[in-house]
Amino acid sequence: MQEKDIVLDVLGGVKGSLAGYATFISETANPSLRQTFQQMRDGDEKFQYDLYKIAEQKGYYATSPAASAQDMSSVKSALTGGTPSHMSMH
Repeated sequence: MQEKDIVLDVLGGVKGSLAGYATFISETANPSLRQTFQQMRDGDEKFQYDLYKIAEQKGYYATSPAASAQDMSSVKSALTGGTPSHMSMH
């Protein structure tokens, strides 16, 4: 296995673990355990970003082109335009 493959595989694995933390955190009632999961997630996010920067520098990972201001505004409007269904009162 080549270094590039290993780096991209690790990035994919960390991405999966970050998604898992979201579930653990949202479903944990114990404040101490919740804080522990949040700290673990924060550490993994830092690790993922640091590894991503290395992969990008080595040419292993190509980023998407930057979004235009209009694109960002459209996405923001779509995400904030209405009241989420779980927050509406019936």
